[in-house]
Amino acid sequence: MSRALFLHGPHDARVAPFNLREGREGETLLDVAAVGLCGSDLHYYKDGGIGSAVIREPFVPGHEFGGYLSEDVTELGLSRGALVAVDPNKACGVCEHCRAGHPNLCPNVKFIGAPPFDGAMTDRIWVPKSQIVPLPETMSPLEAVMLEPLGVAIHAVDLAKPRLLERVAVLGCGPIGLLILQVLKVAGAGEVLAVDPLPHRRAMAKTLGAAQVGEGVADIRAWTHNEGCTLVIEATNSPDGFRDAVLAARIGGRVVLVGIPDGDVYTLPAAEARRRGLKIKFSRRMGEVYPRAIELVATGKLDVKTMVTHEVGLEEAPEAFRRHAENAPGVVKSLIYPTR
Repeated sequence: MSRALFLHGPHDARVAPFNLREGREGETLLDVAAVGLCGSDLHYYKDGGIGSAVIREPFVPGHEFGGYLSEDVTELGLSRGALVAVDPNKACGVCEHCRAGHPNLCPNVKFIGAPPFDGAMTDRIWVPKSQIVPLPETMSPLEAVMLEPLGVAIHAVDLAKPRLLERVAVLGCGPIGLLILQVLKVAGAGEVLAVDPLPHRRAMAKTLGAAQVGEGVADIRAWTHNEGCTLVIEATNSPDGFRDAVLAARIGGRVVLVGIPDGDVYTLPAAEARRRGLKIKFSRRMGEVYPRAIELVATGKLDVKTMVTHEVGLEEAPEAFRRHAENAPGVVKSLIYPTR
C-alpha cells in the first residue's frame, strides 16, 4: 500500500495510506524520486485553496517532481529506470488560448497537484507520457524537481523583457524570486536590487548575485534616489506585493506580478499606479520553457541547489509545511523524498 501526504484543509496535512488508481491509456507509472514543496502548495495549506481551486476533499499536492520510469517508454526513446521530470500542466490543446500558444492560460487545464487532481507527494504516480520531460543522465533528482520552478522564473523574465544592463528590483526572495534573480543575470540585466523581510532569504539573495539586499520597498526608493526602477518583478506571497511593486517602480516603468497573495487579495492605492503610467503584466505558470531550464541547469549557468535548505522524508512532510507556513528561520526550499 502506498502512502501520501494529504491536505484536508487549512493547516491540516496528514500522511496516510493511498490507493493508487489504475493507469489510463497514454500514461506510464513513475516511482517518485523527489518532490518540491511549492509556494502554491503552501497556499493550499494556509488558505484551503487558490481562487476557484479549492480543497473540497482530501487531496495529494505536489507538482514539482522527478521520478524513475517503471517501464520503457519507446515513444520517447527512454528505458525503464530513467530519471525524468514532468510538466504538470495538461492543457486542452483546442481552446483559443492553447491555439494562440498560451497553454499556461488554458481554462480547461488538468494540473497535477492542484485540486481535484492528485499530485506527487507519494511514492508512485501515473502521468501522461506526453508530459514526460527527458533529462540528461547527469541530472540529479534535486535538479529534476527544480526545473519546474525554474520554468516559472524563465516565463516571468520572458514577460519582463529586461533590457541590457537594466537595473531591476525583485520583491521577494523565496525560491521563485531567487531563481528570477539568477535568470535576470543570465538574460543580461544589470544590477538586481532584492528585498525580503526575512534575513536568511536576504542573505541567500546576496549569495546568488543580488547587488543590493534590503527589507522592503523603502530600501529600493533610497537606492534609486527616490525614483524607483524601470523594471520591477514581484514574487512575494503578500497582499501588499502589488502595492509595493508599484511603489518600487519608476514613472513609465514595467511591473511583472508573479507571486500569489495570501487570501487571494491584493491591496493597491490606485493613484500611485495611474500617476506612474505603469505597464503591468501578470505571470501564470509557464510556457514551453523546459529545454532552456534543462540547459541552464546542465551547463551550470545558475544555481538551483543552494536554495534547497531542507530535504525530508514523507513522514516529515507535515512538519515541513508547518515550518514554511510559520516562516521558520533558515527555511527557503524544502524537498520531500517519498521513499526515504
